[in-house]
Amino acid sequence: MNIQNCIVAAVSVVSLVVNCYPTQAEGLTASWYSVESCKKEGTSGVMANGQRFDNNRLSCASWDYAFGTMLRVTNCDNNKWVIVEVTDRGPNKRLYKMGRVIDLSEAAFSKIASLKQGIIPIQIEKVALCVG
Repeated sequence: MNIQNCIVAAVSVVSLVVNCYPTQAEGLTASWYSVESCKKEGTSGVMANGQRFDNNRLSCASWDYAFGTMLRVTNCDNNKWVIVEVTDRGPNKRLYKMGRVIDLSEAAFSKIASLKQGIIPIQIEKVALCVG
């Protein structure tokens, strides 16, 4: 992809206005997790990709996307969004079946909602990044 196409793609992503009105059928939600919650589950803070989890990194856990995939996660309550990298697997399978499709790092979640909220309705879009 040449530089002009990259600029057009970047402008398109940035200028995209997302209208989030989740229905019961959609019902996608996100929560957040931390080093402490990883340790409680017995993983010692090591993610599924083999790297150590970092609360401050804009990352997420997902069953649906490959490691390294960049996602734009939009909070449907306030239309705030964050771009995260898939670095781990999750959420818990039971919660996943109930519609919780992604766990965000503490830093990523706090960009789009108060940590006190815990769970938020979301929309997810895969982001294509241009390199070069």
